[in-house]
Amino acid sequence: MAEAAVRDIDRIDVAPRFTAADAHRLNNLFRAADTQEMLRTALGEHMLGDVAVVSSFGTESAVLLHLIAEIDPATPVLFLDTGKHFPETIAYRDRLVERLGLAGLRVLTPDPDMLATRDENGLRWSYDPDGCCEIRKVVPLETALAGFDASITGRKAFQADTRTALPRFELDGDRLKVNPLIGWSKADIDRYFAAHDLPRHPLEAEGYPSIGCAPCTSKVKPGEDPRSGRWKGWDKTECGIHRPVADDDPEQPAF
Repeated sequence: MAEAAVRDIDRIDVAPRFTAADAHRLNNLFRAADTQEMLRTALGEHMLGDVAVVSSFGTESAVLLHLIAEIDPATPVLFLDTGKHFPETIAYRDRLVERLGLAGLRVLTPDPDMLATRDENGLRWSYDPDGCCEIRKVVPLETALAGFDASITGRKAFQADTRTALPRFELDGDRLKVNPLIGWSKADIDRYFAAHDLPRHPLEAEGYPSIGCAPCTSKVKPGEDPRSGRWKGWDKTECGIHRPVADDDPEQPAF
């Protein structure tokens, strides 16, 4: 009898965390809400389940991290330490964590065995940047996110053509991905920095509006796409942790 019950349980399909319908519903629900209201409600009422913020601690990261810290400074913040970051980024990360009181920082690192077998000399970035990103970013983040129902990103539409169609809420597998700042302009970001006296990334003033790993980040000339300095010379615009938005994804949000 007990064995039969176990077999029955094994046949029960496990419902996904979220569906495309959930993302669509949330986009409609928060259509008229500003970013702060949306985050306060979604996080305060636990509408997203267990949620983590994914942050690169780049030039604009302080805005999203400040918004989150104002609501719940213990929210998990996932940082991918690829082993290839500028030292200025690590120092900036530590400064923001202390300044904002971020108690949930989790530093993710690549699997040592995977590095040993697939990037022994640490130079994979120079001939296979996609493979390097997979080892140092995609795999560690996917492993870490397995315990969460949703992730929050700092992506914004003005950063690149690949991000102009992103909604506030999108489906990422069976998790939700939330883009609270997707409708913010560069001017909005700058005003928020000034209003809250947030520190800037030290490399921004040197011509780096978008900062990733040091070997794959170049300075950007005035008027160029802010992300044009990433993987310069390669047909690559994203590291791989963000899937492209699908044509049938939820309709665009109102900002």
